[in-house]
Amino acid sequence: MRSLLYAIAVGLVGAALLHIVIILSLPSFTGRDAYTRVQAFGETNRFFPLAAGGEALAPINDDPAMKTAVCAFSVETGPIRLFAEGEVPFWSLAVYDSASNEVFSMNDRTSVNGALDTLIATPIQLIAIRKAVPAELEQSILVEMRGEEGYAVLRTFVPTQSREEAATTFLADAGCEPFTAEQ
Repeated sequence: MRSLLYAIAVGLVGAALLHIVIILSLPSFTGRDAYTRVQAFGETNRFFPLAAGGEALAPINDDPAMKTAVCAFSVETGPIRLFAEGEVPFWSLAVYDSASNEVFSMNDRTSVNGALDTLIATPIQLIAIRKAVPAELEQSILVEMRGEEGYAVLRTFVPTQSREEAATTFLADAGCEPFTAEQ
């Protein structure tokens, strides 16, 4: 009798764990995970502003006090440089891998001189860069990315209507480009 109760308990715990795993993995099977949605939004290596509304599968910006832009990228062939500068009261950046795990985040308070200047690269690429840091990367924050694909989310705060134009310009001028060292 005791072994039967033990077997039932183990079976229930196993079933519960299996259900949790299935529920958490559903987004990757349905194509509705964040990375797939960002990839479908536009071409890689370019920030795209998120709309205030839209179709169910398109990424949207649901916070009226924030303006958001996303950029899908790949570091397979080389590092990616993220940059932005402007007169906005606050900005933040989050970098995610293709499984939507946060790799890196920062904001204007933790940046150099309030400007966004970040280089995302694989560990091997970073080793090569650190051997001889190019002059244009001396103030950049170097971010190691284990995977080859990911996406970046850049947000800026819009406290009043009068700041909306500056926020829109900040996101429109933001760069998400492959990095090549100047010779």
